[in-house]
Amino acid sequence: MDIKTLQADMVAAMKAKDKPKKDAVSSLIAAVKKAAIDEGCRENIPDELVDRVILKEIKTVTEQVDTCPDERTELKAEYRQRLEYISAYAPKLLSADEVREILTSRFAEVLSTKNKGLIMKTVMAELKGKADGKVINNAVAELTK
Repeated sequence: MDIKTLQADMVAAMKAKDKPKKDAVSSLIAAVKKAAIDEGCRENIPDELVDRVILKEIKTVTEQVDTCPDERTELKAEYRQRLEYISAYAPKLLSADEVREILTSRFAEVLSTKNKGLIMKTVMAELKGKADGKVINNAVAELTK
């Protein structure tokens, strides 16, 4: 996903007077710009950074939905709507089987050490943003038994 697509979608939502979608996309753009400034790539924002921020925002909004009290139905519905809008931009993540296949083919020699810390450090550098961390951790645990 690139930042220009997000900006175009925000403009479209503004023209359609779709305030919830505009707010969700606008907050996503703000988070991407903040991350770009933090990483020193303000002018040329890479797609990988945008994807990473989208995944982080999805986790944040999911947590908001989960922790919102049930009696606050309007707020919970708002969070769910926001999650739906942000999830539409999420990159496709690798499945557990695909992660296992990558681990056994590309990281066989690191896996042979059975040092989970070293394995995770090496693997996460390659798979961060491409697969969920929990899926990677479970696959590593399975393969190091």
